[in-house]
Amino acid sequence: MSIPGQIINAAGPLTRLSGAPLSPGVLDAMTAAEATSVDMMQLHAHAGARIAEATGAESGLATTGAAAGILLATAACLARDDIARMNALPRTGDRRDVIIARSHRSGYDHAARTAGARLIEVGLPDPTSGAGVRDIDPWEYSAAVGPRTAAILFTAIPRNYAELPQVVEVAHAHDVPVIVDAAAELPPVANLRRFIADGADLVAFSGGKILGGPAGTGILAGRRDLIASAALQCLDLDVPLDQF
Repeated sequence: MSIPGQIINAAGPLTRLSGAPLSPGVLDAMTAAEATSVDMMQLHAHAGARIAEATGAESGLATTGAAAGILLATAACLARDDIARMNALPRTGDRRDVIIARSHRSGYDHAARTAGARLIEVGLPDPTSGAGVRDIDPWEYSAAVGPRTAAILFTAIPRNYAELPQVVEVAHAHDVPVIVDAAAELPPVANLRRFIADGADLVAFSGGKILGGPAGTGILAGRRDLIASAALQCLDLDVPLDQF
């Protein structure tokens, strides 16, 4: 069968190249699931427990991709457990700023802005322009935190993994959660637990790459209270909080 746009993929499991092939058994499980009806709240709660087990997080949530995970993570940080704020998003109150290093910006941070966040850029990515070697220092995050700060968004790539614990230390000193965009950071499998172990409050992974799921899937792992907020906001605000 001829498939429009078919290529030889020498780049890896990129979303724009259709991710990775489904793992064995996934398609059969999807077909079986389509033949029955379930209580979606209970199914999400079960999936969340499995995600927590795999990542070492307090809880988890199945999402429709890593970008959806970032959107829901941001929404959770903006609203926390305030139902009225959840219902008002993307219109926000006083707490709407999400701090991000300039070198961590990408087209996918649109997901955070869609939730209602205002991105506050910090740092100077000198290596990109060749003007120097400095990128972002912990004090710059600390200096940017204020009463409107809802979260710090950290885009994980191998060269900055070691910086995350310092960012977490600064954020938690101000009671600010850290969201990690780890969409493409598998393999190695150790990364499923690495960012949570380093103190991240919410971590988003793509499900359509090395995890072997459908292209439009992902997982969000992290703090129980923030996962509960994210779950409420993707399940019609009609979920018992204690399920997550």
